[in-house]
Amino acid sequence: MATRNKKQPNPAGFMKWLIDTHKKIWSQEFFWSVIAGVILFFLSLVVNYYAASYASERVSLPVTDVILSNIRAYDVDWIILYGALILIAFTVLVLIYQPKRIPFVLKSLALFIIIRSTFISLTHLGPFPTQITFDPSRLFNILSLNTTADLFFSGHTGIPFLLALIYWDRIALRWIFLATCVVFAVSVLLGHLHYSIDVFAAFFITYSIFAISQKIFREDWKLSRSR
Repeated sequence: MATRNKKQPNPAGFMKWLIDTHKKIWSQEFFWSVIAGVILFFLSLVVNYYAASYASERVSLPVTDVILSNIRAYDVDWIILYGALILIAFTVLVLIYQPKRIPFVLKSLALFIIIRSTFISLTHLGPFPTQITFDPSRLFNILSLNTTADLFFSGHTGIPFLLALIYWDRIALRWIFLATCVVFAVSVLLGHLHYSIDVFAAFFITYSIFAISQKIFREDWKLSRSR
């Protein structure tokens, strides 16, 4: 009795499809749009660095918080640090798989960081007294966007939520990014790394950033939604 042949995964076929996908999308116009996104993204990191330094120099006293004042601090540094690394790696893989979204993702993240830098330059609350501390020898902590004074609003909460909005039409990715957002939001509260207002405000501000990105980077948004 003949057995039915099961369809086996074909890595060579997948690689050919991936290469063909990139060949189709990487026009001269797309290339320069990606370059603009990369430049804008790294410019936003520079802005963030100086904004965080400014906020750290002028940091004030901490304030009470209805959530943090009623829960003890938990050691969640491994979630915050390694979770962020996993999120970065996963997002890079998603962009490689679907390259047409690269310009919009880069420019939206850059806009997010610049707007957040503006906010942390305006508000200089001190960290909550029981905030957990990180090992300064860890590479990711050295490269992290965060200092003890750049609290408002939470980047760990906002960035995965922004990615969820960008990939809202992809159900699996939407829920992965939303789940990551919730895990980070809970973790920064449990670690007393952010005030509750930093976390809850992040959702509203991030949605506004997404709406602004759709307007400013209209062509990149249209490309990211094309079939």
